[in-house]
Amino acid sequence: MSETLATLPAADGFRMPAEWEPHAGTWMIWPERPDNWRADAEPAQDAFAAVASAIARFEPVTMLASPRQWRHARAALPPAVRVVEATSDDSWCRDCGATFLTDARGRLRGVDWGFNAWGGLYSPSDQDELIAAKMLEIERAPRYDAPLILEGGSIHVDGEGTVLTTEECLLNPNRNPGLSREEIEQHLKDYLGVTKVLWLGAGLVDDETSGHIDNLACFIRPGVVALTGCDDPLDPQYPISKDAHERLSRMTDARGRALEVVTLPLPGPLFRSGAEALDLGTEPGTMSRRPGERLGASYANFYLGNGFVLMPLLDPAQDEAARAILSRLFPEREVVGVPTHEIILGGGNIHCITQQQPLGTPG
Repeated sequence: MSETLATLPAADGFRMPAEWEPHAGTWMIWPERPDNWRADAEPAQDAFAAVASAIARFEPVTMLASPRQWRHARAALPPAVRVVEATSDDSWCRDCGATFLTDARGRLRGVDWGFNAWGGLYSPSDQDELIAAKMLEIERAPRYDAPLILEGGSIHVDGEGTVLTTEECLLNPNRNPGLSREEIEQHLKDYLGVTKVLWLGAGLVDDETSGHIDNLACFIRPGVVALTGCDDPLDPQYPISKDAHERLSRMTDARGRALEVVTLPLPGPLFRSGAEALDLGTEPGTMSRRPGERLGASYANFYLGNGFVLMPLLDPAQDEAARAILSRLFPEREVVGVPTHEIILGGGNIHCITQQQPLGTPG
């Protein structure tokens, strides 16, 4: 078993690298949960396969798949994608997977956060709780067991000491009700190797994760943040984006830089059709998948890897505008678009289903 460490990452000289730093590869989890993915998850599996295939052009991909689905996933994915058998409850590797860390010597370790399915959105979630440990075991990377419920989609780092997050998510009583804001900040500093926490307020409207930062805003590079905008004062997203822009405009990062804010368009709004709904009943622990629900769609939920930007194609009226902005922000990277409507139906997008592993040697 990979070593479980009793020390703190920051004290050991470890930090979470920025997403744009070189990757050893990307991790994903094959979807199959019947109360989240319609039509036996086949449309979602096609979308996950498209994402994995696009990433595999640029860097190694590991897909975790259940014993029941392993053979199907192996057949659906290109040979370059490694398929590893691992049981899970759902398929959000960003949130239940390990957060990888590196140090100045090039060593690789990982954080295993507590996971409770976004405050109890579904149950059971005990197999997702094990995913981070399984990833670190596969890589033989030492493991830090963090005393904090946290999903990877709720944090964004610049690699230079700053983490961006939201009050709606990290201060939600369904995550860490016994911890104060200051205690949560200290855990972020200890386990991510950051020195400054930047708090935005609410996240994307109708985001069932309780406001993950990766649907609202993300670092483009140190000192530059992309923010989901909204031009319609009647849209409930408008005051959220306005407040976030005002906060970011007043903030400085860990190195004292004022932040440049670049606005991404808001797709849609998009809504779940009757054909896309699931009849889940009203039992506790079941998710809401009713017709007419607004979908948590955002172009900020893109993924950066070795030489590429993988962006979601969500709305024909806005896709090209979003692509043009990302192409301008990342002139040295190839911007690749993948249709992700089926992923949105499950409650997330490209960034939510991927988790980067930075370059490093376990140790």
